[in-house]
Amino acid sequence: MFYGTLGRRAGAGLFALSLALAAAVPMAARAQDAAKPREATIVVTGEGSAEIAPDMALIDLGVVKDAKTAREALDANNKAMAEILAALKDAGIAERDLQTSGFMINPQYQYPQSSTGENPPPILTGFQVTNTVTLRVRDLSKLGEILDKAVTLGANQGGGIRFTNDKPDTAVSAARKKAVENAIAKAKELTSAAGVGLGRVLEISETNYRAEPVPMMRAMAKDYAEGASVPLATGENSYSVVVNVTFALGT
Repeated sequence: MFYGTLGRRAGAGLFALSLALAAAVPMAARAQDAAKPREATIVVTGEGSAEIAPDMALIDLGVVKDAKTAREALDANNKAMAEILAALKDAGIAERDLQTSGFMINPQYQYPQSSTGENPPPILTGFQVTNTVTLRVRDLSKLGEILDKAVTLGANQGGGIRFTNDKPDTAVSAARKKAVENAIAKAKELTSAAGVGLGRVLEISETNYRAEPVPMMRAMAKDYAEGASVPLATGENSYSVVVNVTFALGT
């Protein structure tokens, strides 16, 4: 019994000593790493952009109709929008490129004036129905014709036009390369001015690319009256990329 107890105590002591040694080793390693001087670095932001002609347009077209009752306003709106959608499909716009993006029914009120200073209740005068559709036009050569036909059939509200690219990968790739080149040039300029060398690249990170604003459509009332297509200027899309590059400093 005595020897068994002694053996267990000795074993427990050896186990505790092993744990202490195991904990001491990584602590010593961390202390040694902390004692080492940190590598000197420089962080530079680079910017690059590339231009490309748009190959697609996004358009918001709306129909607004007023009537004495909501039913009458809705019927008139439905008729005009159905004709517009049919014309768009006839012009080659696919179902996947047509999407209803807004629909509203709003009562219309008249606010009478009072000479006594009181606020008489508003008078309901009718209802207004607004239906908006967003479409993609992938053949820009048909864009002016499509807009002209939509207005002729009853589109009387629009939220603008955005020229974009279906696949801007080539432009984004070119902008990315320019951004890295810009960062390297900045780093060389800064280290040269400081009288130190520029070492290897330690880290590169990229922010999301962005598309710059592009020209919007120009339309004049006389163009519709004369039956001409809407005049458009597509311009170019500019895609920008920003990168952050960390370099080691040389001697």
